[in-house]
Amino acid sequence: MAEIVPFRRPGPKEKHRGKVLCRHGHHKWQVDKAKQFDVKQGRLVTVRVCARCGKRRVSAD
Repeated sequence: MAEIVPFRRPGPKEKHRGKVLCRHGHHKWQVDKAKQFDVKQGRLVTVRVCARCGKRRVSAD
């Protein structure tokens, strides 16, 4: 017989997990190494992406 996997919907607590900190401005920034050069301005930039919500922040170095 096959294993029976119980199915249940995620509750509100599980659905929005990790987004509360970002809502209050406490992001978990990580450097995105895929895009390091800005074509329009012609200089190097650092693109940081929040690991929890996916928001991007760009700073010129």
